[in-house]
Amino acid sequence: MSAAITQPPRKRFTRSDVDQMLDSGIFAGQRFELIDGDLIDKMGQNPPHATAIKRCMKELIKTFGIDLIRVQLPMEAGAVDRERSVPEPDLAVLMAEKPDFGRRHPSGSELRLVVEVSDTTARYESTTKRDIYARAGVPEYWVLDLNNRRVLAHRELDIPKAEYLSIQSYGETETVSGITVSSILP
Repeated sequence: MSAAITQPPRKRFTRSDVDQMLDSGIFAGQRFELIDGDLIDKMGQNPPHATAIKRCMKELIKTFGIDLIRVQLPMEAGAVDRERSVPEPDLAVLMAEKPDFGRRHPSGSELRLVVEVSDTTARYESTTKRDIYARAGVPEYWVLDLNNRRVLAHRELDIPKAEYLSIQSYGETETVSGITVSSILP
C-alpha cells in the first residue's frame, strides 16, 4: 500500500505560463502576483490597508523624494526564484532611477527598501515573501503589521546565505529609519 497523499497535486506556474495567459486575455481586469509558482490574488484592499500604504508612501516621499518611490509595481526576483516569482511589493524605494526601467523591472539589489503592508498575512510576509526578497538582494525589508501595530524591520542582509541577520520589531511609539511608526499606521 502506498503512502497517503497529504495534499492534492498543484499546478505550479512559470512566468512564461502567466505571460501566455495574460496575452490571451484570461486575466483581464484581475490583479495577482506570481509567488513561488502560485498565483496570489491581489484582492481589493480594505480601508486600513489602503490607508497604511498611503501614509507610508507620504513618509517615504519626504525622505527619498517621489522619483524613487514605487507603489505596487513588479520587481525582478533573484535568479533561483525568477522563473516562478514576480513579486509586487506594496512599496519600494529605488537606489536610483535608471533609464532602462522602462524596459525591465528593477532587481532587488537596485532597491533600498521594500515594504509590505499586512493586515491578514503577516506570517506569509514574514516568511515566504521575506525569503524571496532576501534571495533577490533587497538590503532592507519591512513588514508593516497592522494587527500588532508594529514594523518588523529585516536588515543586515547576508548575501551568500540570502537571509537577514537582524530582525527588529518597532512599536507604534518608536522610530524606524527616521519614520515614527504611528505616522504610517491607520
